[in-house]
Amino acid sequence: MTDGEWAVRTEGITKNFGNWPALRGVDLAVRPGEVLCLFGPNGAGKTTLVRIIAGLSRPNSGKVWLAGWDMAEDGMQARSQVGLVAHQTLLYDDLSAKENLLFYGEMYDVPDLNRRVRDVLAQVGLTYRANDPVRVFSRGMQQRLALARAILHRPSVLLLDEPDTGLDVEAIAALRGVLQDDGGQRRAAVMTSHNLERGLSLSDRVAILVSGRVAYQEETTELTKERLEEAYQRCVGARN
Repeated sequence: MTDGEWAVRTEGITKNFGNWPALRGVDLAVRPGEVLCLFGPNGAGKTTLVRIIAGLSRPNSGKVWLAGWDMAEDGMQARSQVGLVAHQTLLYDDLSAKENLLFYGEMYDVPDLNRRVRDVLAQVGLTYRANDPVRVFSRGMQQRLALARAILHRPSVLLLDEPDTGLDVEAIAALRGVLQDDGGQRRAAVMTSHNLERGLSLSDRVAILVSGRVAYQEETTELTKERLEEAYQRCVGARN
């Protein structure tokens, strides 16, 4: 495939924080409609890699392409392809759910914005709380609203950094829902998770990141939880 045919592609990504190498030459490629789940211990470089793919951090070396756009040369176009859910929800506590989405929608110049806000609130099950301030929302509700914000501008790629941590049942259902686009097709996504079973169930392919390197990759078609656990322990154990 050429760069334009991949939803996400990274080549030789390195990132250093002082003398500490957080990423050491990461090559990944995600097809349109494919969900890749990244696993790895704390400090493996998962969040750093997601931030670099999202354009929030620059690598020391290497390249990132999103839907064919080179992040270094066409950053604005590349970032417009991305919907991001990070550790922080990036929501404004004193604004209502609806006001948060209207604010972000105006930034992305989303057409027919009021209708689109109603649609994504319904998709994540928050229509009945649309006018309530975010500061009174539970963690699960805030995460559902963050998911709604991530898909508001109809991105071709979702980047989800541990979106399933501490979520309620409704939020997990919303997470599964946003992996589908408006036409019911699978969105391309890169997500990180510490939950092997859930990540396996959500993804088409998994990768294990250890000490800033991809130590394992496998399609999930015939991959069982037991085999994934064995691979994870083998990869992480080899580091020690």
